Amino acid sequence: MRHRKHSFQLGVKKEHRASLLAGLCAALFRHNTIRTTLAKAKALRPFAERIITLSCKALRAERPEVKLHYRRMAVARVRNQEAVKMLFSVHAETFRDRPGGYTRIYKFIPRRGDAAKMATIELVPADDRGYRKHSRSRKNLRLQDHGAEAVAAGSSGSASVL
Repeated sequence: MRHRKHSFQLGVKKEHRASLLAGLCAALFRHNTIRTTLAKAKALRPFAERIITLSCKALRAERPEVKLHYRRMAVARVRNQEAVKMLFSVHAETFRDRPGGYTRIYKFIPRRGDAAKMATIELVPADDRGYRKHSRSRKNLRLQDHGAEAVAAGSSGSASVL
């Protein structure tokens, strides 16, 4: 059975996909943001986050051979020494205390030539804490907002509540 075996296939063979993700990941680490198709961005996110996690583990490691092991694992996957060097020296410090969520995807209008959905994937800044969580559920907020309108409309005669 194939339960929980989802992977982004991107319409190419395994070797091509690995090379494609390695190149995109290297570009992401060098430029902090890249523009690509939405499918590629969604496939790149878990790949890049695993590599960033390796760099964070290397920072926390005390023994130098363990740090070297994590760096070699990253180079084996990304296939670009300069990008991995930049990741381990610059970006790892910014993500040291962050518990995941190192990348963010923004969607854009479709590409003009073939109408492919486009997106930008970027590394999240160190001081970014994400969105505020709602203290109440959306349903309660909706009912609360429309409750005053329903009471006012109910006194005048006809109105319908969500």
